[in-house]
Amino acid sequence: MARGAARAADTAHGAAGSAADMTRRARTAPGGAFPGRPPARDAGPAAGSGRSDAPRAPLHGAGVQGHATPPRGARITLEKALPVASGIGGGSADAAATLRALCRLWRMDLPETVLATAALALGADLPVCLLGRSARMSGIGEVLTPAPGLPEVHVVLANPGVGVSTGAVFRGLSGFGEGLEPLPALADAAALAAWLARQRNDLEPPARALCPPIAETLDALAAAPGALLARMSGSGATCFALFAGAEAAARAAAALSAARPGWWVRAAPVTS
Repeated sequence: MARGAARAADTAHGAAGSAADMTRRARTAPGGAFPGRPPARDAGPAAGSGRSDAPRAPLHGAGVQGHATPPRGARITLEKALPVASGIGGGSADAAATLRALCRLWRMDLPETVLATAALALGADLPVCLLGRSARMSGIGEVLTPAPGLPEVHVVLANPGVGVSTGAVFRGLSGFGEGLEPLPALADAAALAAWLARQRNDLEPPARALCPPIAETLDALAAAPGALLARMSGSGATCFALFAGAEAAARAAAALSAARPGWWVRAAPVTS
């Protein structure tokens, strides 16, 4: 759930972020390089190569600032359950988990502020993934304000089987509006949906222009029995619908999967 703004070559956004409870695992072991090896079936085109020194670079920078310098490398095995380039922060969550795992592996007891700075070097939404709870994001994502605890709410995520370039979406952004309303304490899922209905995602119009299947995805989610709200997530193409209960979400996900077998569809509780 995001609103976006782009000025010249820079990007900035404010967002209310929360996490769906979906399993992913990143295992680390000592080694001389960083070969990421996803063992599961790929959910989309991979971005970049599977071998990178990116995780070490920001941690090395932390070492330069007076903290322990990390060893040369590690071997990382990632079990990824989310599509790539799908606007739900899966890669950022993976990177945040990897940073914590590497700190544990290398026995680097870094202050949270230093770790957050290292995370920001890898991506604007990594700090909120490190935080691990619902928060309001501002600046480019590095300014975090913890949000009130969320009520019980369940989500159905649907991706029409396409990836959308975040950079391309931001380049298509013609402007941005006012900030989001303050997030109040919310009594139930219906109150959360009502608050979200008054907000907007500035990235949705350019994402729709780049990826017409987003409109079909939103329509399908909104038509599901029990859906309280349907919106696009982040820069797309994944969309979501909110439900008050787990059973309604599970039924909607099963029906949508059966009707559109080429889509990636999952139901999950939202954690705060």
